[in-house]
Amino acid sequence: MRTLILFLLFTIHLNAQRILPEQQRAQVVDEILSDRFNNLLPQLMDRAKIDMWVIISREYNEDPVLKTMLPATWLNARRRTILVFYRDKENNSIDKLAVARYNFGENILSAWDKDKEPNQWKRLIQLIDERNPKTIGLNYSKHFNIADGIDKTDYDEFMSFLPKKHQLKVVSAQKLATSWIETRTDREMMLYSQLVDITHDIIAEAFSEKVITPGVTTTTDVEWWMRDRVTKLGLETWFHPTVDVQRSSNQNKDHLYAFSDRPNDMIILPGDLIHCDFGITYLRLNTDCQELAYVLQPNENDAPIYLRKALFKGNQVQDFLTNNFEVGRSGNAILLQSLNDARNAGLKPSIYTHPLGSYGHSSGPTIGMWDAQGGVPGNGDYPLYPNTVYAIELNTTVVIPEWQREIRIMLEEAGYFGEKGFRYVNGRQTQLLLIPRKKQQLGN
Repeated sequence: MRTLILFLLFTIHLNAQRILPEQQRAQVVDEILSDRFNNLLPQLMDRAKIDMWVIISREYNEDPVLKTMLPATWLNARRRTILVFYRDKENNSIDKLAVARYNFGENILSAWDKDKEPNQWKRLIQLIDERNPKTIGLNYSKHFNIADGIDKTDYDEFMSFLPKKHQLKVVSAQKLATSWIETRTDREMMLYSQLVDITHDIIAEAFSEKVITPGVTTTTDVEWWMRDRVTKLGLETWFHPTVDVQRSSNQNKDHLYAFSDRPNDMIILPGDLIHCDFGITYLRLNTDCQELAYVLQPNENDAPIYLRKALFKGNQVQDFLTNNFEVGRSGNAILLQSLNDARNAGLKPSIYTHPLGSYGHSSGPTIGMWDAQGGVPGNGDYPLYPNTVYAIELNTTVVIPEWQREIRIMLEEAGYFGEKGFRYVNGRQTQLLLIPRKKQQLGN
């Protein structure tokens, strides 16, 4: 409670004031981990029908799942770190054990005394024998990279020590690992709103006259300004920001242009439609946001009506997508139905929405890729669960007669799917940002 109050006290108007110093960030991270281990993990293990989860990692080659479990003061695993979670459903208890020389922070205590048992693997087998689990989950998966964290050396070593009576119990922990990565707690969602707000504020400042001087500033200048702004705030980006321009004299480009072939150092001019892709990392959560701005021409007080209508079409595609979010529905089913709904409304959509949270491109149901609009085998077959966050990422192609070309309205926004349905974590863009900001017209 004390930490939450501290967090709220820092939630003031300016980014620099509402971002916690490192010590208090660590307190928040460890408190969230404690809640997840003690309250969330038992539910997830029951749902996955795995009563023992064994996670094995070595320093600098960490399992992506273990990375999300590290105590706040640990930046990496130490030596070989082995975690064992045992769920006793009948007694409603969970054992959290570290087969390591050290306590794994305050949440998981060391269960290995090297003086009594010099061999780490043998101590692990003792713990397994004592509990005699029905299933032993290991992190390997064909389709979900984040759930495929055990390396060949550790797998082979483990299986060579594991008695035959237990070997048939070994199963993929993919469903459990994925649910651990994708599920958000109430406490985390309080923080997520702040993360998205900070992200929006940085974009709003980047897409303003404070940063952009038409005819001088380039798209690359804005990208590096965003990186510098994040660094000055004491935050991190999980990918390099991108900024691009669409204008009447451009030829429309394909999707690959948007992702990798954009020209650098384009000078931003009046009449440009500017787009950015930007995300931050804070308190072990990630954001991913795409927004649009318009550079006013002389004597303009707003963006042209045809661009405002184009943005509305992008919002319509968002609505068609999120209206199809239902518990148990696969990412592929959501994708195909949403594309069909949008096309029937006369739109030209492309949807490539992904889970968001502990990682930027996180684990959970993939809802399309820019180059896989017919569905994604494996990841797209995974069902939608509540208490999960997504980057609602998509675009729609719109014909602009005034520009004698098509443009793409590319949008991305963090959305939360909970017990009561879908909501945006902290709003979405429904109006173009203006450069410079719209000012009241002066009277005669």
